[in-house]
Amino acid sequence: MSQSEKYRANPPAPGMAYMSAELKKTIDLSESTVTDDFDERSWDMVVSLGLSRQLTTGKTLIELAEAGHDDIVVCTADLGRPTQVIGFGQAYPDRYFNFGIAERNMIGAAAGLATMGLTPVISNYSFFLALMGVENIRNDICYTNLPVKMVGTHSGIAMGFYGTSHHCCEDIGALRAIPNLTLMAPCDGHALSSALRTNIKHPAPIYFRAGRGREAVVYDREFDFRIGGSNTLREGRHATVLAIGNLVKAGLDAHDILKAEGIEITVVDMYSIRPLDLEAVRAAAKRGPIISAEEANVTGGFGAAIAEVIAEEGLGTRLTKVGMPDAYAVLGPPTHLYRHYGLDGEGVAAAVRKALKA
Repeated sequence: MSQSEKYRANPPAPGMAYMSAELKKTIDLSESTVTDDFDERSWDMVVSLGLSRQLTTGKTLIELAEAGHDDIVVCTADLGRPTQVIGFGQAYPDRYFNFGIAERNMIGAAAGLATMGLTPVISNYSFFLALMGVENIRNDICYTNLPVKMVGTHSGIAMGFYGTSHHCCEDIGALRAIPNLTLMAPCDGHALSSALRTNIKHPAPIYFRAGRGREAVVYDREFDFRIGGSNTLREGRHATVLAIGNLVKAGLDAHDILKAEGIEITVVDMYSIRPLDLEAVRAAAKRGPIISAEEANVTGGFGAAIAEVIAEEGLGTRLTKVGMPDAYAVLGPPTHLYRHYGLDGEGVAAAVRKALKA
């Protein structure tokens, strides 16, 4: 019996297909094991990763290479497909290096490639890059101030059921203490493409903290993703949400929820974590309470960086930090975890209400 005969679809049970037929048509499924004979809800990794539309690293790097950036090389540790850079390897096999599950070797090799005048881009899960490899990022890349670009994907609790070994909530606290390292957090696909395109020639190391690729779209086009910059996406007079990554969309959702209650908030995408846009923090302090929002541990994270500015400059405003508590996350689907920890629109709106009543 053939595989397709063995798994021929029975009449579909009630419920929604894993992805629409229209979406499936836009995905390269040439390497998928799922055929049309399978139940429409069947999937494998190839099909599943077709939903990660906001991981635009590979696509952007291909475009940069086609535009003449012959110095770009890509490094990964057995995660070319999940982080969506495998396409670069197929287009430029001589400039694509898969190190297997040897993340620290990968970081050291990327540093070596940079000393030869190349522009290495590391693409890997955040935990295995930023936490497992923090010593090598510090000693091999940042101590020598080499122009390696690092894209850490599936940050925060985006890995859900994979558990603590794959969650990455402590990376901001660790990385923002390393000299010479710029730390940025694109919130969607256009932001990630903008981050790479704007900063690919930056002569020093940059770490881009990205999600799992299924984030809601915030930007409808690319923009100038400046080191030390930010984007004000909504304006209001009562409070300010300073957000990064996945929480930018949550801040926008909170804006809409609170607007119906007569509460007006400003929402700022603070995509540059280190260095911060200090003017954006100062402006927020003049407006009223500040709510920092991140999918990361609030101890030492983005909110702590905002707190340092408020304290050091004597800005005299209240800060409420939305993020992961100083504890290991429970396990579950990412969307459920976001709701559980208040990392969605309702959670941010609740934090704003609390801050305004304090």
